[in-house]
Amino acid sequence: MSEPTPINRIFRRPADTTESRESSALLAGAVAFVLGVLVGFIVFQGRDVPISGRGSIGDFAAVGGALVAIAAVLFGCVSRRGQVRREAADDRERPRLRWFDVAALALAHAVIALLGWIGLASIVSRSFVGATAYPTSAAVLAGVALAVTTYLTFLSAVNLTPMTLSLVLAVFLTVGAFASMLSATDPLWWQENLSALGMTDDISAMAFNLTLIVAGVMVTTIAHYATAYLPHSTPAEARGRSRVRTALVLIGILLACVGIFPVDEFLAVHNTAATGMVVVYITLVVSLRRLLPSMPRVFVLLGYTYVAVIVVLAVFFITGYYNLTAVELVAAILIFSWIIVFLRNSGAVEKNRDGSAQDPQALNN
Repeated sequence: MSEPTPINRIFRRPADTTESRESSALLAGAVAFVLGVLVGFIVFQGRDVPISGRGSIGDFAAVGGALVAIAAVLFGCVSRRGQVRREAADDRERPRLRWFDVAALALAHAVIALLGWIGLASIVSRSFVGATAYPTSAAVLAGVALAVTTYLTFLSAVNLTPMTLSLVLAVFLTVGAFASMLSATDPLWWQENLSALGMTDDISAMAFNLTLIVAGVMVTTIAHYATAYLPHSTPAEARGRSRVRTALVLIGILLACVGIFPVDEFLAVHNTAATGMVVVYITLVVSLRRLLPSMPRVFVLLGYTYVAVIVVLAVFFITGYYNLTAVELVAAILIFSWIIVFLRNSGAVEKNRDGSAQDPQALNN
């Protein structure tokens, strides 16, 4: 009968085992809860607290959640360093996060927490119209929000895999895009193109451009992580993996450039980056079967289908059937969904390889 991990060992090796990771996440959440309650009690003292809006529980949970999310990601990334070194000793290449990878992940989790708690508070306030909370109750609720954010964010960072990265990227892109669309001062922005969201000087443009920049950095992280799990025992496999990694890094750089260079100020650079990203993506999909023979055939066929849809959309735009916004939006969804599914399939390839290596029947067949 196994004994639970001692507390002192959890403090020394917070990412050593699944049990220690869960325990560390709970301890970090407990610290965030205490801090949230103490600060919330001071902030909310002497007044009834609304659920959403200025000075509300939702605003406190959003801002506080963003801050604890950054701290939790940093704590998780530092905690997993020792575990990565031990796994690397097992003849497997385990990618290490660079400083800009950590910064992008921290910012992505912070944005998810910020917008997530604001949105949730808005929904709850519409369900309880006119309701307010006492200062003590508001402080406790805020502390719970910070504890949940810390717990989930720490586990996301310390258990970072291609699967986890795919989920973080999907959620981040969704909340960033909708935040930009909902906050746009021009309700008819869609009549121009998708990049029109980044043309103004309001919060919408900042949210849109920042989303693209951070997503671009995350894609470069994905390129490093996803390809590290792919087979590379032969020169051909290593060469194919390197080319796929280069293509994904280039997509990430071009995506970030789309956000760095707004279309109203840098038209040529912006369009070149956007078009180049599509060209690199199509080239990667078409050559994927040759570069990575181990990728599932169904996924390869999915990429071909995506490319065919993009070509049809381009024809629709040229003939005037679709406007540019529709083409850009659908193409962006297809490209990013392909990248997300690629992450999941690269993780599945590694699990399949490990399972085959450990299964005696697989070795005999």
